[in-house]
Amino acid sequence: MDVSTTTWALTIVGLCALIAADFFIGGRKPHEVSMKEAGTWTIVWVVLAILFGAGLYAAGESRAAGEFAAGYITEKSLSVDNLFVFVLIMAKFAVPTIYQQRVLMVGVLMALVMRAIFIAAGAALISTFSWIFFIFGGFLIWTAWKLVREARAEAEGHEEEAYEENRLLKMVERRFPSTSQYHGTKLFVVENGKRLMTPMLIVMLAIGSTDLLFALDSIPAIFGLTQDPYIVFTANAFALMGLRQLYFLIGGLLKKLVHLSYGLSIILGFIGVKLVLHALHEQGVHVPEISTPVSLAVICGVLVVTTITSLRASRKLGREQEQAAPRD
Repeated sequence: MDVSTTTWALTIVGLCALIAADFFIGGRKPHEVSMKEAGTWTIVWVVLAILFGAGLYAAGESRAAGEFAAGYITEKSLSVDNLFVFVLIMAKFAVPTIYQQRVLMVGVLMALVMRAIFIAAGAALISTFSWIFFIFGGFLIWTAWKLVREARAEAEGHEEEAYEENRLLKMVERRFPSTSQYHGTKLFVVENGKRLMTPMLIVMLAIGSTDLLFALDSIPAIFGLTQDPYIVFTANAFALMGLRQLYFLIGGLLKKLVHLSYGLSIILGFIGVKLVLHALHEQGVHVPEISTPVSLAVICGVLVVTTITSLRASRKLGREQEQAAPRD
């Protein structure tokens, strides 16, 4: 897809306008986000993504529209998995409910900027070294296997959910003094003549840096569906921008998606194989390549099956716990 500089500029300006509208309408004043508000904004962001894809199709870019749809759904599903960790981060730092939306908004914006840098670097590598697809594909297959192992260990009770601060966050906390209490939405305060960080800034850095680590999986995954930097960026942007509202909408339902990790492992493994086949094709080896419609069908099919089996397993577990409760 040939995208002009003007189109890039208009797209970025449009996204910035949407983010500003989201902030001034729903996120400017700290408050507890209701289910109605979260549901409304989630629908708004999904509809905007659909309209963007429809716009690509109407402009005669049917292939780009299909790649955007596959990339958006993949990034959105991976983002839902990320919400598990966001819940743990909020609990670890004891973030008051009224401030959680501000933390998520700033953290997601940080992640979006850093992902844009990742996407630019990935596009440059792909355009220069075709063999990079082997690395991306192998990494995704390894990540898929790792997800399966972690899901099995968690299901068997060998691992407990816990958030561990990354090295960047630990370094910041060591080198910069901070307060132990929240001071509204302030990031810095002055106490006894010393400028101190507040827990608000620390938790924002935790959300942003954690999402950056998740990008190590999601960026290679979407490059396995499309090599167009414009589609990669817009799919990531639309998937991330509705993440704050999705957190409040399905936060209580996350634990019911017990098979989500298995579904994501299948998707990442599938895309990894697709990347390896593409890399072989680029090297002149005659192998079949997986088309975008097939990729989209596989991704949607896996997510539907995973959701259905997760809800059934959760209901079954709930009934078993209810039956066991009187005996206890």
